[in-house]
Amino acid sequence: MKLVIAITGASGANLGLKFVSLLPSNIEAFVVLSSSAKKALKLENNTDFKKVFQQENVTLFKDKDIAAPIASGSFKTDKMIILPCSQNTLAKCACGISDSLITRAFTVMIKEKREIIIAPRELPFSSIALENMLKLSNLGVIIAPPVLGYYSEQSSLDDMENFLIGKWFDLLKIDNNLYKRWKQK
Repeated sequence: MKLVIAITGASGANLGLKFVSLLPSNIEAFVVLSSSAKKALKLENNTDFKKVFQQENVTLFKDKDIAAPIASGSFKTDKMIILPCSQNTLAKCACGISDSLITRAFTVMIKEKREIIIAPRELPFSSIALENMLKLSNLGVIIAPPVLGYYSEQSSLDDMENFLIGKWFDLLKIDNNLYKRWKQK
């Protein structure tokens, strides 16, 4: 599978990094971080994102590189996830604005009718954000914000993050055992 992973500047950008680090090696990942994501990672986690992307199956692109392969429909990718998805990126996606590699790759995925998951952040959602999510959902985009399911008995932040990433992996049809499933003993 060829997977585009966009990490935007919402709180929780570290979830995007962890998502990439847990990907199986047979998945070819094309990763883009917005400049705001880099700032969020520095402010929230004091993280240097470059250290995370040492995996051979990961290609990292700059958000300004609109000539990157993922900016073209002729470059075959299978799926895309925007994790986390800032409200700014959500609004741009809903309106078809493609002024960065992230939003350009999104518009390519939409026009090519490829599978997209968006994990919008912030709480509570405004009416505008909800309208944007509904518009994208009606276009076939899967809206999957980071919402916990308490049945998996998380006891740490790491457990909670694994639950969320496991659920996103499930949506992408990536086999995983990252969390305790319902009624699993």
